[in-house]
Amino acid sequence: MPITILIAEDQRLFRQSLRMLLEHERDLVVVGEAMDGRQAFDLAVERKPGIVLMDVDMPRLDGITATRLIRSCVPDSKVLMLSVHDDDARIVAAVQAGACGYILKDADHQEFLRIIRATFKGEPVRSAFMPDGFAKKAVALVNKQDESGVRGLTLLTDREREILACAAAGGSNKDIADQLCVSLDTVKTHLHHIYQKLKVSGRVEAVLTYLGNS
Repeated sequence: MPITILIAEDQRLFRQSLRMLLEHERDLVVVGEAMDGRQAFDLAVERKPGIVLMDVDMPRLDGITATRLIRSCVPDSKVLMLSVHDDDARIVAAVQAGACGYILKDADHQEFLRIIRATFKGEPVRSAFMPDGFAKKAVALVNKQDESGVRGLTLLTDREREILACAAAGGSNKDIADQLCVSLDTVKTHLHHIYQKLKVSGRVEAVLTYLGNS
C-alpha cells in the first residue's frame, strides 16, 4: 500500500519540485498540495494522508499551529516539518506540536525519501543535516516546557478551569458566558489570565495544554 502524502508549502516552485521528486517513487502518492496552514489543515482532515510535509513558515496559519490542529483532529497523520531554520526554538515548537521529525531544506533527495519512509514506519529519525546535539537538546527543552504547562494548570482558579473546560468542549466566548451566567467581558478577562498562567499565545494552545494534561 503506498504512502499518501500532503505537501504544505507556500513557495510554489519548491512545492512543485518536491511533488515531482515524490511522484517518481512507486511507493509514494501525493494526495494534495496546500499553500497556507489553514488549507493544509482542511485537506488533512478531508484526505487523511499518511504523511504531511509541513513548512514552518506558512501564511494564514503558521505551520506549527497547523500541525497542532492536524495532530489533534487527524492523529493517524504523521507530520514532518520543513524549514531553512535550525534554531532550538523552532525544533522544540515543532516537536511540542506533535511533529514526528524536522527536515532542513538543504537535505538531498535521498535524505528526504529516507526520512519519509522511516517516519511512516514509526522509526525514530532526524535529518542528518541537523546540527549535532540538537535532538537531545530539543527533547530536554520539550520536557521542561511540558512540566511548565502542568505547573501552569495548577495555578488556575476553579472558575478559570471551568472556563477552560468549556473552551475545550468547543464553546465560544458567548456560549461560555451563557452557560456560566457571566458577562462576555468576564469570560475574556478570565481567558486572558489563563493564557498568562499557562504561558501560551492563545485559545488553541491553552486548550491543547488542558487536553494534554487532564
